[in-house]
Amino acid sequence: MAETTPERWQTGAMQNLRRLVLDHCWLAAVAFVLLAAGSALAQSASAPDEESRVAALLEKHVALAAELKQNQYRRPLYLESSESDTTISGTVYAVLDSPFSAFSTTFKSPTRWCEVLILHLNTKYCRASADSSPSTLATSVGRKTAQQLENAFALDFAFRVAAASPNYLAVQLHSDQGPLSTHDYRLDLQAVPLPDGKTFMHLRYSYGYGTVGRLAMQAYLATRGRGKVGFTKINQGEKPDYVGGMRGAIERNTMRYYLAIEAYQASLRQAPEQQVDKRFEYWFDATEAYSRQLHEVDRESYLKMKKEEYQRQQTSPSSTG
Repeated sequence: MAETTPERWQTGAMQNLRRLVLDHCWLAAVAFVLLAAGSALAQSASAPDEESRVAALLEKHVALAAELKQNQYRRPLYLESSESDTTISGTVYAVLDSPFSAFSTTFKSPTRWCEVLILHLNTKYCRASADSSPSTLATSVGRKTAQQLENAFALDFAFRVAAASPNYLAVQLHSDQGPLSTHDYRLDLQAVPLPDGKTFMHLRYSYGYGTVGRLAMQAYLATRGRGKVGFTKINQGEKPDYVGGMRGAIERNTMRYYLAIEAYQASLRQAPEQQVDKRFEYWFDATEAYSRQLHEVDRESYLKMKKEEYQRQQTSPSSTG
């Protein structure tokens, strides 16, 4: 075997070192290219997804053009509901006289969602854990009249902005558990801008229920809820009948949530110090336009109750959790 001199060993070691460095640089370059390609693929995968959702919502706006222009609501709004053995849902499509940028700013914010939700008769309290996504909305729901928080039901929503761009907004609120074996509460909101400075939105409100929840709702509908109806007409005579039961209930609450969204956006046209009072007044007056379905309390009682609940919401944490 030939003897290896120190000089030859050093030369070989240097060559191996150079080869190692070159190999490492080549691998790093390949890794960089692969990462860049993966990022580009992820972006290209998400972009068509958003584009398809925007296109689908705009197509729905075109498909509902006649219903949005002329309907029983006297506003550009379409409402529908569905019921199965275990779930119930209500859906609203509507055109809002509000720029998309302002609408998006409102509904990307968990804190502003609480300002909206408190308008609903049954919402007694709402506090966001942080004004960012993800966040948690700690809410309390109860009677349509004044109520202490300890007597209301706690309902905590996980808040997530699923998408937010200059052309599309998607926000999801989800609660696993509700009162009386109800579960999987969802408020899903989507919106796109329209060419005339308005916003087209889709709101879906849904929840699931078990035997206890169904029996409790049936008991309510047979007593205090007797005679209450929704908005879907089940015949077209001179005196139309409206859907009742659980579908009627989900339609009433979906409409209340929608009118809360409309009231909040309308209040932004007022001076800041007037906005809270104006949105309470707007919401009540808007619901009274559908008194057959939505009337529960007189105006003075509602305004007094909501101002007190709003003050409680601003100054104290919930005691129901």
